[in-house]
Amino acid sequence: MTEAAAFRYDGKRVLVVGGATGMGAAAARAVTALGAEVVVMDRAPVDYPVARQITVDLTDPDALNAAIDQVTGPLHAVFSAAGIAGGPAVMRVNFIAHRHLAERLVRDGTLVPGSAICMISSVAGLGWQNHLPLLVDFLETPDYASADAWVDGHDGTCTYMFSKQAINAYVARESYPLLAKGIRINAVCPGPTDTPLARANTWLGFDEQYRKATGTAPLRAEEIADVMAFLNSSAAAGVSGVSLLVDSGHVMSSIGGSWEAGRPVIEFLMTQRSV
Repeated sequence: MTEAAAFRYDGKRVLVVGGATGMGAAAARAVTALGAEVVVMDRAPVDYPVARQITVDLTDPDALNAAIDQVTGPLHAVFSAAGIAGGPAVMRVNFIAHRHLAERLVRDGTLVPGSAICMISSVAGLGWQNHLPLLVDFLETPDYASADAWVDGHDGTCTYMFSKQAINAYVARESYPLLAKGIRINAVCPGPTDTPLARANTWLGFDEQYRKATGTAPLRAEEIADVMAFLNSSAAAGVSGVSLLVDSGHVMSSIGGSWEAGRPVIEFLMTQRSV
């Protein structure tokens, strides 16, 4: 394989969960342009060309299993992109369903050796290491129903922040057992990105002061998608267990001390379990 070919998806079949809009749609378009055959799984209709669309309700485990039953192998990449901002279903949509889908695809042999998974976390998932005992207790739940019951029994965990911390912890923990099966797993941690979800929740104001100081525009869904496409490509064959910040340097410059204005917010994110 040439260096350029390692970035491409020729001959590969890809599943994008949450591919109707936002970062998921951008990821689907990106890998289609790189040669992939793309299947999109979403509750909403897809308005661009894909090989197949499968309708799914991530809040319903029976509907989720029925949707997974429609996915035929082999799959070479999964992009877990569906997400919501909050509400009683936030843990189901943002994490529990994605974990269930990934583990079924692995167990069923649909994800083949050499394949990769990329999930969408967030800067809101920072500091997950500080809450590892709680996260491990949650991640040790064996299935969708028990994970959902665990959340119901633990106050303050049915939140957007905890869902993203769970993704980061899951990616780190699963990097070893999945790689033993020939499968890599990573996540991206986007800063505020100009998507319908971000606009609806006024998230773009989070780093506005930093963007003004650096002369940078808000991140676009396509910029996040390009990083996801890289992580699930053969070019990233040595990368697994990583939750990669994609935020124009906002978090690292705040932690490093060159962007002092950002330090209080980042310190809050690093220490809080939920909001």
